[in-house]
Amino acid sequence: ILQYRGHIESFIQIHPDFSTSLVPLKIPGPVPNIVADMLDASHRAGVGPMAAVAGAIADYVGHDLLHYSKEIIVENGGDIFIQTHQPVNIAIFANRSPLSMHIGLEIDCFDGPMAVCTSSGTVGHSISFGKADAVTVVSKSCPLADAAATAIANRVQQKADIQEAIDFGRKIKGVIGLVIIKNEKAGMWGDINVVQLQQNNG
Repeated sequence: ILQYRGHIESFIQIHPDFSTSLVPLKIPGPVPNIVADMLDASHRAGVGPMAAVAGAIADYVGHDLLHYSKEIIVENGGDIFIQTHQPVNIAIFANRSPLSMHIGLEIDCFDGPMAVCTSSGTVGHSISFGKADAVTVVSKSCPLADAAATAIANRVQQKADIQEAIDFGRKIKGVIGLVIIKNEKAGMWGDINVVQLQQNNG
């Protein structure tokens, strides 16, 4: 974690706008691999590069840890890197929505590591221009899933915006599937397996 955080912080010292821009940047010259992935994700999703930072850290740490274990789950503030032998269920936390923690995604890593990243306009401290309770994106790339979740969440102010946000998200190259939750409404798209989760009231 410290290694990759150091790469990003050192780069920000040279390019301060990397940490503040809310739009994609074009930065000439060689950059650290993790920075390059963040820049690529931001261009695909149309957001600033720091929208991909949590997913990028999870991705790079997860891939490194695969040298020590064949099964790894790295969770970084709602952005998850997953490599397991068996399918796992990931619950979706959607603040005060009645759907929160009642639905989730079954993630199967039969074809390599997977990313599940969630952005919210009503939970957490990250910048969001929308009011979605949760936007969860599935991808092979954590930086991309993180940036895409932010970009899609920015487009949800009310329940009526869900379909338009889905139409936007499905066009982002590398997005496998997505779930949008606003109040009691949810919209879903892609090659994903949505599951109902059992609540333990005991």
